[in-house]
Amino acid sequence: MDALLFFPLAVMIALTPGPNNFCALNHGIRHGVRAALVGTCGRVAAFAIFLAISAIGLGAMLLASEAAFTAVKWAGAAYLFYLGARAWRSTDFGGAPLAGDEAATTAAGAPQPPGASLRQLVRQEFLLGISNPKAIILFAAIFPQFIDPAKPALRQFAVLGATYLLAEFVSSLAYATGGRQIRRVIRSSKGVARLNKATGGFFIGAGGLLMAAHR
Repeated sequence: MDALLFFPLAVMIALTPGPNNFCALNHGIRHGVRAALVGTCGRVAAFAIFLAISAIGLGAMLLASEAAFTAVKWAGAAYLFYLGARAWRSTDFGGAPLAGDEAATTAAGAPQPPGASLRQLVRQEFLLGISNPKAIILFAAIFPQFIDPAKPALRQFAVLGATYLLAEFVSSLAYATGGRQIRRVIRSSKGVARLNKATGGFFIGAGGLLMAAHR
């Protein structure tokens, strides 16, 4: 399949709500769009690993292994519960914007404490991506349907994979920009607290859904 024809479909798939996209939204709220896009490199690295696994045929083996699927699923759910609990207990936006973001203050007007480093944002996105077994299903089960058996498979996988990873950056940009707009309308400490509880509730809910997931 031509990459230009596949790209719109890849963007639609990438835009599907999920833990990584909500993470980009959350990073956009707390740290700004540019920092969220840097964090997306972690997600892309995780998905690149899954793409490589699928390209050499190990993806089907992972899908067939109940133990492997369950282990990844529970690890992902545990991490989502951790993020949810941390967000639920937070009383502010979680730190000042990172390098490259505009100056900001808390809703009360006081300077924010030091925020997370860009490395932490990348690690968070990577852990969410690598611990989501649904990503394995996407690359191992869906991608082969777009491979022309009459042409070299690895080259096609590489082109489709690179196209999809680019689509993930587009999706992250959309969610992070939405998060930054949410940040601008939150003007009170009560609003910040409610937003943090909503954020925590989503991560916890996503963890519960992941626990209930089946192949």
